[in-house]
Amino acid sequence: MQYSAYAQSLNGARPIAISNWLYSVAFLVFIIVIVGGITRLTESGLSITEWKPITGAIPPLSEVAWVSEFEKYQQIPEYTEINGPAGMGLEEFKFIYFWEWFHRQLGRLIGLAFLLPFVWFAFKQAIPKGYGPRLIGLLVLGGMQGAIGWWMVSSGLSERTDVSHFRLATHLLTALIILGALVWTALDLRQLAHGKDKPARIPILGLVVFVVLLIQLLFGAYTAGLNAGYMSNTWPLMHDSLLPVGINWSLGFWTTVNNDPNLIYYIHRWWAWITAGLLIYLAKSVSRQSRHASLAIYVSIGVQIALGIATVLTDINIVLAVLHQAVGALVVASTAWGVHLLGRQA
Repeated sequence: MQYSAYAQSLNGARPIAISNWLYSVAFLVFIIVIVGGITRLTESGLSITEWKPITGAIPPLSEVAWVSEFEKYQQIPEYTEINGPAGMGLEEFKFIYFWEWFHRQLGRLIGLAFLLPFVWFAFKQAIPKGYGPRLIGLLVLGGMQGAIGWWMVSSGLSERTDVSHFRLATHLLTALIILGALVWTALDLRQLAHGKDKPARIPILGLVVFVVLLIQLLFGAYTAGLNAGYMSNTWPLMHDSLLPVGINWSLGFWTTVNNDPNLIYYIHRWWAWITAGLLIYLAKSVSRQSRHASLAIYVSIGVQIALGIATVLTDINIVLAVLHQAVGALVVASTAWGVHLLGRQA
């Protein structure tokens, strides 16, 4: 069926417009992942000790307001045990406050960038049949991400000097899942606009790729949450060994795998090659359908591996570390694209 004829059969639905909107929201999610990385690496995440979804959008506008915010921060362990003894003053506090505030502002922007067009498309009855529930699901997941973010921050306000690495992993992985889901839905809508009304399915290879990639992302988040990247600045050896050393297994396998910084960092380093191998296989599998998608997977995983090694060798250079997180998000997007291509044949 010709595109124009099929477009007329959609009865007012606008799949291309909605697809473009979802790509725009996906780009904003990509940006917030980068800013989240900066927030983490500058130890800024605990600078705002309250969650005010509406009034919190307004930063301190006077010196008195700044002092008040600083006094709140001075009550938490991160200040009393680390930054206070190091001599942090108001100006240094303003720097870390900015990154956390900016991170939260982007979250608010993404919420509005999704909600307002969604309401408009729904009002205009432009959402294709069957896609309303999926878009509502994305909206709910985005709203939950805000709550997850505060749940993460709250873990570092009383007894800890940092946030829980489990909660940080939940927050980061949810953002990346939202990114992948936005790309996947946008691709489905583009297929719909060209006469293919059956959404793509996740084939067995795609499911395996997603699980392996999820494990790599999980241990990357653990590495960030535990500052495990500082355990060794050599590669490929770690502590002068190719095998993990100094691991305390006394608490049991599961507890150790999820909590020991040395082991977590080791797994993140070497699981990366399993992930890369599967993604290369995925890229080859979709090369006949789309050279662009295949190239996107090749380039993103290649650059990501190089950035990971460079980050290690520079003892966690902040620019390289942020780029590593940014390209990680691109790996997720390109993987979703590649698996979607396979799923069109499933």
